[in-house]
Amino acid sequence: MTLFSVSPLSSQAEGFKEQGNALYSKKDYSEAFNYYTKAIDTCPKNASYYGNRAATLMMLCRFREALEDSQQAVRLDDCFMKGHLREGKCHLSLGNAMAASRCFQKVLELEPSNREAQQENKNAATLLEYERMADFGFEKRDFRKVVYCMDRALALASACHRFKILKAECLALLGRYPEAQSVASDILRMDSTNADALYVRGLCLYYEDCIDKAVQFFVQALRMAPDHEKARLACRNAKALKAKKEEGNQAFKNSHYEAAYQLYSEALMIDPNNIKTNAKLYCNRATAGAKLKKLDQAIEDCTSAIKLDDTYIKAYLRRAQCYMDTEQYEEAVRDYEKVYQTEKTSDHKHLLKTAQLQLKKSKRKDYYKVLGVGKNATEDEIKKAYRKRALMHHPDRHSAATPEVQKEEEKKFKEVGEAFTVLSDPKKKVRYDNGHDLDDDGCFDGGGLKAFFGGHGGGFSFDSSPGVFVFPSS
Repeated sequence: MTLFSVSPLSSQAEGFKEQGNALYSKKDYSEAFNYYTKAIDTCPKNASYYGNRAATLMMLCRFREALEDSQQAVRLDDCFMKGHLREGKCHLSLGNAMAASRCFQKVLELEPSNREAQQENKNAATLLEYERMADFGFEKRDFRKVVYCMDRALALASACHRFKILKAECLALLGRYPEAQSVASDILRMDSTNADALYVRGLCLYYEDCIDKAVQFFVQALRMAPDHEKARLACRNAKALKAKKEEGNQAFKNSHYEAAYQLYSEALMIDPNNIKTNAKLYCNRATAGAKLKKLDQAIEDCTSAIKLDDTYIKAYLRRAQCYMDTEQYEEAVRDYEKVYQTEKTSDHKHLLKTAQLQLKKSKRKDYYKVLGVGKNATEDEIKKAYRKRALMHHPDRHSAATPEVQKEEEKKFKEVGEAFTVLSDPKKKVRYDNGHDLDDDGCFDGGGLKAFFGGHGGGFSFDSSPGVFVFPSS
């Protein structure tokens, strides 16, 4: 006589379970899931069926569903060790280290020598430490450290959206926008309403100076989570930055350069983290500064823009022009070379050649400066200036000076002659103005002095009265 009989339903459920086990061993987890579900539907009070389905869901990376099944398993049987172990693993994969640790402790109470639980408990402690280090790093704005910690945390908690979002946010703050967008997009594919992921997508667009699109994502994030403080702040900054920049641009277009300069300065105070937009603001302020003849400040602003974005061609071009305007030709050539290496256009080539010519000219003697005239001086003005400088530096005038002074004045006297020889000859003057070499145009041996004054040494003399300079009659 049989004391206990197995119900047909129990037998059927066991059959589903065995089929599920066979499929699981073949790694056909989707079909295994279906059979374990049939077993549960047939016999919903059996803890092992939930445990088996949890294991299958874990293999399918459906950890939240696996967590629910594991918790149901241990509710049905608090001594179900595998149930507690799987619950702990699900918590760990989802990034809840404290809850995971409690589950592993329960396993160790049931079986103190369980090595798997011991190792997983250590993993939970490691995960907590990475979280602590990441929080400290974020507080100190050490975003590289946070990314480092999150990469290691995700190796233990692969399904934790919170860790992924923190990593993505820090990647965005580091300017690694494609990586940040990739992480956020992966989450949004699984959960299109995830406010944190929407915020990060908006943050990337905001930092890439796509402000209108960024605002759309921030608004969407706030719809999903009205209390999302980061999205609210970013949305406010984005709108303020756009408005202030546009106001500055309008003032510049209206030739209100002082107002534009001030508005760009105010815009730069809104968000120091927005590198790309701030680079443009610095360049815009430099343009306004150049209009206001604040050339040194304009150069500084262009340098600030380039530090933020070293690929910003407009900033190099603006700085190069400021260098040209302040006769810092070596620096101008350096910037134009950088531009031409990046964009080999005919315009950039022309700018580089012009700067190189000015640099070459700046390294020669400035004959206009020697005579004390402007570059647009007339022939008569050049002659008058020459007579004046020649008289000033003539050796006879300094015969009573020390040998050192005599030598210096003689040198200046010869330079005056060189200058006049070139600037008084139309052909030589054109070649000189165009930056051509003059070495093959004849020697500078004081020919200008002789030609202008006639006689030896310029024909100057002093009369017997001390200090009286006699100019030869014309």
